Amino acid sequence: MDNKPITVTSPLLPPLAEFVPYLQKIWDNKWLTNNGEMHQDLERRLAEYLGVEYISLFSNGTLALITALQALNITGEVITTPYSFVATTHSIFWNKCTPVFVDVEPKYYNIDPTKIEAAITEKTTAIMPVHVYGNPADTDAIQKIADKYGLKVIYDAAHAFGVKKNGESILNAGDLSVLSFHATKIYSTIEGGAVICHSQEMKHHIDNLKNFGFRGETVVEEPGINAKLNEVQAAYGLLSLKYIDDAIAKRKQIVEHYRAALKNISGISFLSEQSGVEYNYAYFPIFVDEAKYSMSRDTLYEKLKSNNILGRRYFYPLISTFEPYRELPSAQNLPVAQKAAEQVICLPLYPDLEKEDVERIINIVKR
Repeated sequence: MDNKPITVTSPLLPPLAEFVPYLQKIWDNKWLTNNGEMHQDLERRLAEYLGVEYISLFSNGTLALITALQALNITGEVITTPYSFVATTHSIFWNKCTPVFVDVEPKYYNIDPTKIEAAITEKTTAIMPVHVYGNPADTDAIQKIADKYGLKVIYDAAHAFGVKKNGESILNAGDLSVLSFHATKIYSTIEGGAVICHSQEMKHHIDNLKNFGFRGETVVEEPGINAKLNEVQAAYGLLSLKYIDDAIAKRKQIVEHYRAALKNISGISFLSEQSGVEYNYAYFPIFVDEAKYSMSRDTLYEKLKSNNILGRRYFYPLISTFEPYRELPSAQNLPVAQKAAEQVICLPLYPDLEKEDVERIINIVKR
C-alpha cells in the first residue's frame, strides 16, 4: 500500500514567491484590515470575474450567511434543506429564526421546489436553498413561489463559485447569494466569504453590518458584527484568482476521468451534468447502492480509508438529525435526503491530484 494519504481536497496554493510582493505592499501601506487597498481591489476583480454587480467580502462564509439574513431582516420561519453543511441551518438559528426542512429532489439533491409550498405558514419569511455540489438549484421555480407568497430568497452558494447557467452567473439569483472562500473550496482566501447583492444601497447596508454598524467615524446606525476580511487574506485571494481558471480546468479533467472509469459499475452512480451549466467541478460525489454493489457505503468508505484515501461523506448525517434540530416537526420524513446521506462518498478532487492516485482510487472502487 502506498503510504501517502490522499485527502478529499487540498488547498489551491499559489507560488509563495509570488505572494511576497503582495505582503511587501501591505507592510509598506501599514494597513492590515478595514477596507484596505487589497480588499477593495479584490472586490472589484471578483465582481468582474463572477459576473455580478455588487459583492461584499467577509472573514468567513458563516458570518456572511448570518449577516445576509440580518440584512433582509428575516424573522419567523426559514425554509431550507437538510442536505448541506451545518452552517446553513446554524445561520438561521443564530438569527433566532426557526429552520423548516424540506426534502430534496432525487436528481441533484437540491431542495425540491414541489415540496416548498406545503411547508409555508403565516410565519414563513424566507427560503434558503443550497446549490449542492455546485449544481444550480431550480432558481426559476423557487423564485415563482417566493413571489407568490412574498418571501425573500437567500442562496447558500458556498459550492458555486464561478458557476453559470445559460451564460449567467447563478449568483445573481434570489435576493442575496452567499459564497465561502474557505481553504477547502475551489477558490480560497484561506478563510473568507462574500455576499452578492443587487443594489448599491443593499451593499452599503451589508458593509455597515459587517463593520459593527458604523457609518462614518462617530455614527452607529444599526447593531452590526465584526466580519471584515483582512488585507493578508485579500492579497492571497488576489493572487489565487490568477490561477483559478487553470485549477478548474484540471478539476474537470479528473472528473471526466472518474466518470469514464466508474460509469459501468453496478451499484455506483454519480450526478449527471445539467444542460447549459458551466461547472466549477468542486466535488465528485458517488452514491453506493448496497444491494447492487454488494458492499455498503460505509464499508467502501472504510476500505478507501484503510488505503489512505480519505474521502468524505458529504453530507452525512443530515442536519435534521443533529441534536439542536432533531425535535423539529420538519426534521422527520425526509426520505430522498436520507437516502443520499446514507449512500454518498465524495472522492478526492483537487488540481494537483496525480493521475496515478486517481487510478488508485478508481481501482479500489472497482474492486
